[in-house]
Amino acid sequence: MLHLFRTEWLKIKNYPGFWWIMAITVLSYPGINGMFYTIYKQQTANTKSAAQMLKMLIGNPFEFPEVFRTTAFASSMFVIIPAILVIMLITNEYTYKTNRQNVIDGWSRNEFLIAKFLNVVIISVIVIALYLLVTLSIGFSTTGADVKNKFQLANYTALFSLQTFAQLSFAFLLGLLIKRAFIALGVFIFYKIIVENIAAELLNKYVHADTGRFLPTESSDMLTPVPAFLGRLDPKVYDHALGLINQQVFITIGYLFIFWGLVFWIYKKRDL
Repeated sequence: MLHLFRTEWLKIKNYPGFWWIMAITVLSYPGINGMFYTIYKQQTANTKSAAQMLKMLIGNPFEFPEVFRTTAFASSMFVIIPAILVIMLITNEYTYKTNRQNVIDGWSRNEFLIAKFLNVVIISVIVIALYLLVTLSIGFSTTGADVKNKFQLANYTALFSLQTFAQLSFAFLLGLLIKRAFIALGVFIFYKIIVENIAAELLNKYVHADTGRFLPTESSDMLTPVPAFLGRLDPKVYDHALGLINQQVFITIGYLFIFWGLVFWIYKKRDL
């Protein structure tokens, strides 16, 4: 296992593009959550009646325990950034033909894919660590000592973790299939933002109200619903979404097996 890590490290340590995108990833998650928190503070800090009314209506979505859900939802919108890293890691193997060289040097195809799987795991862990760091920092700075059950919604850490790993795994599968970084990234963005949203709406409208949640990335998107203050706009829909989370966990895990099963099957069948 150590020789897999060592070889992967040698591939990326002198690659500026990797480090630039890693830096953007590290900065983006605190950045987006910090931006939302700053907007909330600015809108509710005013002593005017409108600002106080807003604060009374939405509460504080950045206080424990709600901050776990708020930051999970905000962070989930930026999966595209670590997805760039994941796509880069697999497409570069074809660009520079290092995958072929690894096999020539004695690696099995399974060892190569395990190394890539570990890369996806490591990037996911970095994103999850950033989420936790931001959540705890904001939560402890805004929550009073009188608030009980601060970690009541800490399960959103696990939900966000599963969502992140599932979507990065999907990005890896696309990168393996397409082999070209910009094309794979374009397909990922186009599918996730346009194709799947339209498909989900059509399925929900013409097949069954809940059919869209079975699509590959929609299934994991539903693991982190909107914060409670937005859910109040349509409590019935929001409560229904919360009630589906446990089912979405199993659907997402099922897709993970499908994604990685396809990765191993395709790579074993493909000529190097």
